[in-house]
Amino acid sequence: MKEQSLVSDYIPILIQLCVAIGFVVATMLATHLIGPKRKGANKLESFECGIESEGNARLPFSVKYFLTAILFVLFDVEVIFMYPWAVNYKTFLHEMGMQGFFSMVIFLSLFLVGFYYIVRKGALKWE
Repeated sequence: MKEQSLVSDYIPILIQLCVAIGFVVATMLATHLIGPKRKGANKLESFECGIESEGNARLPFSVKYFLTAILFVLFDVEVIFMYPWAVNYKTFLHEMGMQGFFSMVIFLSLFLVGFYYIVRKGALKWE
């Protein structure tokens, strides 16, 4: 009897999931079937804020650009985790005690090890 009550608890979640997936599929099909299908030279041309485009828009980018962008996002998210801790350091230290302090030391050490690793690999050096 306990097993059946657990299964019945998940039925509303499954219904919501089916409705969400059905909505996405129906919307995509409707826009594909109803939407305009005009393709031409002007429609397929690159648009740059009203400026006349020059050359091919599909030029390859350096991998360094993407690596720098990904590293920025990664370290930016880590700094977001450090900000509340730094602002409320005294409150945090009183509530969490030495366990909270050591957990933050571990977090910061992993952050610095990761930063040291990318510096040693030369990920931030530009040619």
